[in-house]
Amino acid sequence: MSRPGRDDAPDRLYTLTRGRTKAGPGGRLDLVTLVLAESGPAPGMQSEHARILRLCAAPTAVVEVAAELRLPIGITRVLLTDLLTAGRISARHPRTATAESLSDPGLLEQVLVGLRNLRGL
Repeated sequence: MSRPGRDDAPDRLYTLTRGRTKAGPGGRLDLVTLVLAESGPAPGMQSEHARILRLCAAPTAVVEVAAELRLPIGITRVLLTDLLTAGRISARHPRTATAESLSDPGLLEQVLVGLRNLRGL
């Protein structure tokens, strides 16, 4: 029975994570961590977990997963950590440029060509 003026969302979020509010020890997922499904959904799997696996068929940032699920980032991290622990997803941080790669003439040439192409639009 629903009570007038009460938002049921907190109850739903509590249920999704089984009361957990923080990702487990392996859950070092920041907003730009890329997540990739390593398997498809399994029968009987929690619907949010199954949806994450379908969303992450291609590398997808944690923040994008949260937006697609319309869930807070903290809740999304808990769900992703469940899948990571189970080996159903892999997670990696985007590469950052190093000083050596920034001085690579081939890379600089590619950037220059890209900028020229943008100017021509």
